[in-house]
Formats: sequence, structure tokens, C-alpha cells
Amino acid sequence: MSVAAVAVFCGSRFGTRPDFLEAAREMGWRLGQAGMRLVYGGGDVGLMGAVADATLAAGGAVSGVIPTFLETREVMHEGVTDLTVTDSMHSRKQLMFTRADAFVVLPGGLGTFDETIEIVTWRQLRLHDKPIFIVNVAGWADPMLAMLRAAVENGFAEASALDLFEVVPDVATTMERLGTVVSSPVSEDASRL
Repeated sequence: MSVAAVAVFCGSRFGTRPDFLEAAREMGWRLGQAGMRLVYGGGDVGLMGAVADATLAAGGAVSGVIPTFLETREVMHEGVTDLTVTDSMHSRKQLMFTRADAFVVLPGGLGTFDETIEIVTWRQLRLHDKPIFIVNVAGWADPMLAMLRAAVENGFAEASALDLFEVVPDVATTMERLGTVVSSPVSEDASRL
């Protein structure tokens, strides 16, 4: 099965570097141009909104998933192709997981870290075998990657845990990889999540 839908995890803020916004816009534009559906958190703010707007501007489809309590806080994006409102953060993440063939992590904060660690953990538990790409724009992910390596070095994870995701330097490389990987539907029992 080829990659038709990509879940993008990223910040609901813009961050401090222009590179972050540029990467978000480029990611959205390239997904739209490639005919890959964007699956994301449904917000109209920060890098999340930028990815969605760029995908739409490139003629792509966008599926937003947002929990009820964040409808106003993250300013729900009214212009996406389809928008689902869930009852909780957990159901939001589960639905995003179900709809995506691959995961891309762009710069972000606590929510992005949460989504990333969870989707990597689900892969470690063999609940899925979908590719995960961490786009290390301007080195933003270095501290998170150091934390993951420290978990291995301190005996809290096997060295193979670092093979559950791929670190890529930029959006262009991410798109190349998305075009060559095959997402496996095995072990996709969402009811176990």
C-alpha cells in the first residue's frame, strides 16, 4: 500500500525561527502537489494552520481532527476538506492514527512531543508498522533525540527503539522518503490502542 495520507504533528505556535514556518508551508505545499492527504490536528493557528493552508493552496485535501474543548482554543480551521470533532485528545490521536499511512513530525512543543512519543511507542508495541519521520529543521529535534538516546544508554529501551523512526534533515528529503516507503497495514487493530 502506497502512502496516500500523511499525519503531520507540529506546533500550534510558530516558534522563534522563520525556518519553522517555511518548513511547515513547504510540507503542506508538497503534500498537496503530490496528491497526499494531510491529516492533522484541525487548528487554524501556528504551524498547524500553516501546513493546512499550504496543502489547500496546492489543491490538496486536508482532514482535520480536533477535540471539542480545543475548538476555540486552537481556533478550529473552517476551510479544511473535512473536519471531525472528537470527545477527547485520545480519540483525536486514535482517529488521526487510523486515517494516516505515515507520520511526519515538524517543529513543535509539548503536544508534538506527546504525539511523537505515543506513535513511536505504538510502533514499538507492534500496533502498527507505519513509517515515522522526524524532520529536524534547524536542529529543533536534537534535545528530543538526545532524550531518546539517553533512554537506550540508561537501559530503559533497547537500541532497536531508535530504528522505529527516521530522522530527516528537511522537507524535500521527507517527501523523497514518503515516495519510496510502503506503509504496512499489519497489526492495525485500532481497538487495541
